[in-house]
Amino acid sequence: MEEVQVDAFDGELAQESQIRLSDVELTLKLEERHPKLASLDSIIQEYAFHGKMIFQQWGVTEAMIIGIGTLSIILGAWDLGIGEIATGGDYNRWGLYGEDAGFLHVNDFSLMLALLAIIAWFGFFSLLWTRFPLMRENLVWLSIATLAVQLGFVISHSSASDFPFDTSTGDWAGFGIGNLVLIFLAIIVVHRAVIETRDIHVEERHTHPDPRVVQKAWRDHSLKAWSLNLATWMVFLNISSWAGAHAVSPRPPIENDMTLYVVIYALFGILSMALLLHVLWYPQFMLGAAGDRIQSVRAREVAGEFVPKRATKSQGSCPICNADSVAVRNQDGVIEVPCSNCDGNGAPGAACSECEAIIPARISCRECGSSTTVMSHFSRSDAW
Repeated sequence: MEEVQVDAFDGELAQESQIRLSDVELTLKLEERHPKLASLDSIIQEYAFHGKMIFQQWGVTEAMIIGIGTLSIILGAWDLGIGEIATGGDYNRWGLYGEDAGFLHVNDFSLMLALLAIIAWFGFFSLLWTRFPLMRENLVWLSIATLAVQLGFVISHSSASDFPFDTSTGDWAGFGIGNLVLIFLAIIVVHRAVIETRDIHVEERHTHPDPRVVQKAWRDHSLKAWSLNLATWMVFLNISSWAGAHAVSPRPPIENDMTLYVVIYALFGILSMALLLHVLWYPQFMLGAAGDRIQSVRAREVAGEFVPKRATKSQGSCPICNADSVAVRNQDGVIEVPCSNCDGNGAPGAACSECEAIIPARISCRECGSSTTVMSHFSRSDAW
């Protein structure tokens, strides 16, 4: 018996709930109020599916990741009444070495909290590293992007303590460079790697002669909600990084209460960590057991791996005389036939896109006149 290999997206769902994205039903559909809101229904359906899967899949490890990440932010942002952060410290003392090094003049308890925060951050990234092995390379890129944004805001605040107010053009350099690095690594590298790996996965492991099955597979592996969460993570990261730099940017003596900015930094920092967990989890969940490395097509080509070509639009042909027919199969596997009553088209057995007439399931060849099913124009059987 031939062994059937399934991916984590298929295998885990089959074992636990038998639910797929296309199986999720919405109680309230916005499309019923206006047809143009159908795209919103699609996004809401994905978020509902993600919520169900998070409820089923996330456990102690994910709770520890969020808990340790929250602890690391709190330990780094709140000095428990010691006053090191609240007063701004002595900005004339800085560095790690020498008698006047700022590191030697930090309050002992503040130093202990800083070391605990570093340990917590190490634990946070270590858990992400071990929990999502397929996303390790992408975790590195996202970590570098996070550091670039934070350093960018620190650089901008170093020359303009009230950034983005009362600034000159040069004060925006840190912010601009940091976000360019973020956009390149998050969108061009990570997002592209996940999307292209998904495409290869569906084309290799979910091929089927029935275009409806292929179309359902593409829907089940949709990444619209994941992409929106990646974009939201980028926004929250910017807000948290700005608030953190803004809270410590005033020159002593600090007259204004900066507590609000510390709260904003901690709140959006915790939210961005939860979103980062989701960004790493969903591709791992979708592609995990299939053993697909999450890389872009270009990276696979450089590594010398075989990359299957994306399905293209194909013309049907008569199964009797092999002449080209009017039927066409699109890239997503959907077959379309021109309507005989107007200039519209549609799938066999479905309504025309223009006049609502039913598209026939059989078509006649213009060369030999034989009437055959539309599906036979795309099937190729071997001769005995």
